[in-house]
Amino acid sequence: MSGEPWYRRSAVVIAAAGFVVLVSMGLRQSFGIFMQPIGCVLGLDREVFGLAIAVQNLVLGLPLAGYLADRFSPRKVVFAGALLYALSMLLMSEIQGAPGLLLVLGILSGTAQSATTFVVVLGAVARVVPESGRARAFGLVTGVGSFGMFAMVPLANDWLLNGGWSWAFEMLAWTALTMVFAALFMPDGRTDDVGRRVRLKPLLHSALRHRGYLLLIIGFFVCGFHVAFIATHLPAYAVDEGLDRTTAGRALALIGLFNIFGSLLFGWLGDRYRKTRVLSALYGIRAIVIAGFVLIPLSPATALWFGAVIGLLWLGTVPVTSGLVGQFFGVRYLGTLYGVVFLGHQLGAFLGAWWAGRMFEATGSYIGVWWVAAVLSVAAALIHVSIDDRPQTSATVSR
Repeated sequence: MSGEPWYRRSAVVIAAAGFVVLVSMGLRQSFGIFMQPIGCVLGLDREVFGLAIAVQNLVLGLPLAGYLADRFSPRKVVFAGALLYALSMLLMSEIQGAPGLLLVLGILSGTAQSATTFVVVLGAVARVVPESGRARAFGLVTGVGSFGMFAMVPLANDWLLNGGWSWAFEMLAWTALTMVFAALFMPDGRTDDVGRRVRLKPLLHSALRHRGYLLLIIGFFVCGFHVAFIATHLPAYAVDEGLDRTTAGRALALIGLFNIFGSLLFGWLGDRYRKTRVLSALYGIRAIVIAGFVLIPLSPATALWFGAVIGLLWLGTVPVTSGLVGQFFGVRYLGTLYGVVFLGHQLGAFLGAWWAGRMFEATGSYIGVWWVAAVLSVAAALIHVSIDDRPQTSATVSR
């Protein structure tokens, strides 16, 4: 390879990947503000909306898009996903009840997101970035993508307040369409792993017998639970506790803003220190932050502080976790193998979005869910300490 820094050689791909995640994540993280307006107009309770988001997260976690990107082309997968995303947002503007919500927001939107979020785009970035800078590159993409949450949530909230939820989803459809142009700058075709030939079937079989890989899946389940629960239910929780909708939206937007810095920070830490220790520390701090949020009386100031602090820890897991998968098994099938880990994340997201809504309908409160989130953080911190982060040998994965 030339002596030119990886970030110069890879700048176009990293920028395109960041933009795709920016739009895809920004749209996705704004859905929580529609829970109460859609529920009031269509007569749907929070459990139904939470179930639609849960289905979306589950479909998003299916590793098919990652496999297709590895097998054929990240460019084609992102292009198709962008078109489907725009279509699903347009259809959302016309839904009439629970079946439409589950089909469009759950299945169609989830499928589109699976082709336009981390599994596909980080696999594409891994093709053009050496291992020594991979966690930082992943952190950069994650950080740029996080700006979408900061920018899109207030924008979607403004569209919602000024034109109603149906018109707001029409605007989200046009926004989703911009990812089509970014897809043109993604890598096309497949590539072999650096320095060795790797076949998927024995590699996947080896991964599923790898203790560290399995523990990584369990740990990422916790991250998914946190992200889906907070993104889906924090606005409603804040309004329930007496805060205005604007403050609730700002708290969610601050998560996206501070996640930019958190993703860059943890990407840098992942390249500098043992990734397992970095993840353990991240989850441990999350436990403290969530417990503090429950114990301290809620006010506009504490809601905004929570958004900022949890934002620093929000998706810092992504560059480090995906970097560990590449460290274990190489990058030839990173999309597929990270896709399996991401499925664990999305199983947690399913539970966080749906079960939180069910608990609220049953008890009239989210407090129990907050404490479960804190306990899960402690468990995840302990899990990552025990992971053996040594790479798999070529003989193990190429038989």
